[in-house]
Amino acid sequence: MDFYLLWVAFLLGIIEGVTEFLPVSSTGHLIIGAELLGFTDPSSKVFEIFIQLGAIFAVVVEYRKKILDTFIGVQTDKVAQDFTKNLIIAFIPAALLGFFFHSLIKLYLFNPIVVGIALVVGGIVMIIIEKKLTSRPKINVDKISNKQALIVGIAQCFSLIPGISRAASTIMGGLIAGLDRKTATEFSFFLAIPIIFAASIFDLSSNIDILSKSDIPIFIMGFVTAFLSSYFIIKIFIWFVAHNTFIAFGWYRIIVGCLTIYYFL
Repeated sequence: MDFYLLWVAFLLGIIEGVTEFLPVSSTGHLIIGAELLGFTDPSSKVFEIFIQLGAIFAVVVEYRKKILDTFIGVQTDKVAQDFTKNLIIAFIPAALLGFFFHSLIKLYLFNPIVVGIALVVGGIVMIIIEKKLTSRPKINVDKISNKQALIVGIAQCFSLIPGISRAASTIMGGLIAGLDRKTATEFSFFLAIPIIFAASIFDLSSNIDILSKSDIPIFIMGFVTAFLSSYFIIKIFIWFVAHNTFIAFGWYRIIVGCLTIYYFL
């Protein structure tokens, strides 16, 4: 057993878990981390799928009651039906773009320089949105309109560029649509389930031949650490957004993006 690879899996699992639901781009951090740690062989593509699934499992566990209630009531309960409809509306735009342009995006955009630029641009946009943000009524995710869900879904399309961040694009899209920070963040969490699950299945089917029994311990390590760190971060992040703005994340993105461009250019 390669203990260095287990250590790498542990570190990347934590990176994925900590950054997946923060507006800082988990994909971007994984690309940078993998480059610095020298974990760029073909199996790394499959490894990323497993740690993303670990992070998503944390959302499922944290919001299991809401998910179960929606699943049970989707045929008879209007609240469950409206919530499901909004998730579908928000899911479709990025899913379609990802399906048709997935290979091109992976080929041309998955490199540290693109990530660095996207981090900086995304950070600037985040700060501008926050500076222009006005107060808005607090609602829960069940009260989101179809139009607001569509705006979030369109915003999510930008997250196909590594470094932009799925969380950042959907949360900022929610703010632009008139949602409060907590509601926009929670809807982003729920939307992550279908979009990341679909992307993981698509990636796994494309890389199934790379799977090897010797990689199982590494995948398990990454999955578990991503799950545990995500579960921890979700609770803290929800509390944070209820009391703070996203400006600090914007400056973090700008600093990390500039350092990334400087290092890899």
